[in-house]
Amino acid sequence: MTRDQFKYCFDEYFDAIRRYLVYRGADSDLATDITQDVFMKLWEKKLDYEEGGTKSLLYKMASDAFISHFRKTKVAAKYEESMEMKIETDDPEKQLQYKEMESTYHAALNELSEKQREVFLMNRTEEMTYKEIAEQLNLSVKAVEKRMSQALSFLRERLIKK
Repeated sequence: MTRDQFKYCFDEYFDAIRRYLVYRGADSDLATDITQDVFMKLWEKKLDYEEGGTKSLLYKMASDAFISHFRKTKVAAKYEESMEMKIETDDPEKQLQYKEMESTYHAALNELSEKQREVFLMNRTEEMTYKEIAEQLNLSVKAVEKRMSQALSFLRERLIKK
């Protein structure tokens, strides 16, 4: 795709794709972000421009990106809900230690790569097996195992440092 074709495509379809995402349920900022990401991917792939095909591809890419974002936020929300643990002690020192450990854990979890965090949360909060995760993410079971292993190693290292 030439620069002029990309510019034409961007000018022609950006607002329509953005409106489509808002219609699907994205807020205005999220729709803009996803639409920009879609056009960046289109530019990086350097696909040949086809009048009808490129438009269809853009809508498909936008839909897939929105669904992916929705799944990730759903996993994160489930995780947050599962982490609502209560500490059952009246000892202020133990409560403070628990809060510090919880804070360290959340910070370490946020430092994981997106791929590692996604696999970790799917396994630990949704209780999905590696095979189920692999099927949902279109990965091999070995790739899921590797991501999980890396996530656990990273979290262990961060939590032991504390």
